Amino acid sequence: MMKFAIITLSDKGYAKEREDLTGPALIDFIQKNLGFMELSYYTIIPDDKDALKRELLELCEANVDLVITNGSTGIAPRDIAPDVTQEVIEKRLWGFEEAMRLKSFEKTPTAIVSRACVGTRKNTLIINLPGSPKAAIENIGFIYKAIEHTIKKLQGDQTPCAGAV
Repeated sequence: MMKFAIITLSDKGYAKEREDLTGPALIDFIQKNLGFMELSYYTIIPDDKDALKRELLELCEANVDLVITNGSTGIAPRDIAPDVTQEVIEKRLWGFEEAMRLKSFEKTPTAIVSRACVGTRKNTLIINLPGSPKAAIENIGFIYKAIEHTIKKLQGDQTPCAGAV
């Protein structure tokens, strides 16, 4: 089984002023649609650069296969997930980002403001998703079929790519 982690970024969620609906929705989606994955870690942290960087680095060192952040992907002053993710990743996966933004824009014109970042560090795939449950599930729905293939390639699978997804 591959391991996945969910990090919810929310000042209000961290302060227990708002219930996190997105993290549990993502866990449910992954468990239903990516049966080869098991939940390894779930947390809620504030929109804090140091806290997110520490979490991402620790999860990559722990060989978690997939880390999904949700929230903090826009342009508000405290939206930091893409900035921190770019500091941590070694390879950026523009195609995931482009697919999510394009498909989201077709549904919601304001989705074009998303700065969500996707990339890899060592053997870990890191994906930033929006904070709203609806948008997060829509976005993971656009890309989930490529996740297993991406992780396998990242971890050294030499099988030809044609017809993999």
